[in-house]
Amino acid sequence: MEHHRTRPRQHGPRRGAPRAPLPPQARRRPATAERRPAGGRPRTAPADAPKRLPNPRLTGLGCGLFCLAATVLLGFLDDLLFGASLTVYGVLFLPVCALTALWVRGGDLLTAPVVVPIAFAAGLLTVSDGGGGFLGGLMGLVTALSTQAGWLYGGTLIAGVIVIVRRIRLIRRRRRLRA
Repeated sequence: MEHHRTRPRQHGPRRGAPRAPLPPQARRRPATAERRPAGGRPRTAPADAPKRLPNPRLTGLGCGLFCLAATVLLGFLDDLLFGASLTVYGVLFLPVCALTALWVRGGDLLTAPVVVPIAFAAGLLTVSDGGGGFLGGLMGLVTALSTQAGWLYGGTLIAGVIVIVRRIRLIRRRRRLRA
């Protein structure tokens, strides 16, 4: 029995076919070659040049783990240094939201506004005033979530706005490259 193709043929060379040689102007220089200006010394950045901030690109899972770890760590630090102040925790939560939205990669942008509230609740477990036992801790968490909802909404809004702006820029860049 014959098996017919299920996909149309792809353009370009086949996998095992030898490639045509590149013209001299398209060949890359070896990585070890160092370009030197006319003076003979290699160029160095001036001492007062601004350093670039780190620009990691986290996957959706990495974004969630970063946000979760950061909020839990900030919750423990808040409990240790400020006596479990919910306001301090809320203020420290906002930059975590911004970093989470800035560091997630383009394909996983929509995960940032989703993981931020989950991480807020997880970090809130460390600073909420729960009584004894499981039900007391749960009641403390629910109380803290209801009284600190402004910080939660604010952080989610920050992450959402950053994600929307990044998504718009990504779409515009793709359109510009296609044109």
